[in-house]
Amino acid sequence: MKIYSWNVNGLRAVQKKGALQDFIERHQPDIICFQETKAQREQVEVDLPEYEEYWYSAERKGYSGTAIFTKESPVDVVYGLPEDIVEQYELTDSYGDTTREGRVTTVEFEGFFVSTVYTPNAKDDLSRIPMRQHWDPAYVAYMKRLEEQKPVIFCGDFNVAHTELDLARPKENVGKKGFTAEERAGFDAFIKAGFVDTFRLFEKRDGFYTWWSHFGGARERNVGWRIDYIMASPTLMPLIRSARIHPEVMGSDHCPVSIEISL
Repeated sequence: MKIYSWNVNGLRAVQKKGALQDFIERHQPDIICFQETKAQREQVEVDLPEYEEYWYSAERKGYSGTAIFTKESPVDVVYGLPEDIVEQYELTDSYGDTTREGRVTTVEFEGFFVSTVYTPNAKDDLSRIPMRQHWDPAYVAYMKRLEEQKPVIFCGDFNVAHTELDLARPKENVGKKGFTAEERAGFDAFIKAGFVDTFRLFEKRDGFYTWWSHFGGARERNVGWRIDYIMASPTLMPLIRSARIHPEVMGSDHCPVSIEISL
């Protein structure tokens, strides 16, 4: 089974470029998790009859949003975070209510869960760091709760480079958005909870990135950040055959990431 995650930065834009169709034809994913769809379901005409589509769009049009397309019918689909976790972690700030931004979609299959997340951006002035310090533990708590039932695969745009290996210029970016101590600690919490960064099972070097700035030819020069991840429960590790990044896939400022798993 091939599971992909891709922040498309606007699904309508990617589709109009022909990039979505080309990606699916070339890669033939079984499950695709999208972030930053920036669209309501009725705004996009996607001709993919082999997939079931589960959309969780933001209430604010043209903003945020996640979706999961799957060839296999799920047992259940859950949109957002559980109410008790939302209440516990206070996920609203001056920018808005993150629970109304379509940031988490989760599908349940017989043997495992797949969840996709679009983590709130800390902002250039770091004004949303306090929210991140609520959001990250809330999502960890949700994944741990699901894991009590069956193994979990969760993926998406986490809006943080975890270590110095995960961005081209770590020294210049220490303390800046996406590489603050607070954001990195938020990601550390996933690791401490026992979840595994699947890409690092296979690749220990730097130079592998999933997002590039539009400025200065960053993508061509591979001056990027690895902020998109596929995480998994440790019990799934013997089943994961590969974990890859696909910088050749164009259409967004992010590229897809994937795992192949024997299920």
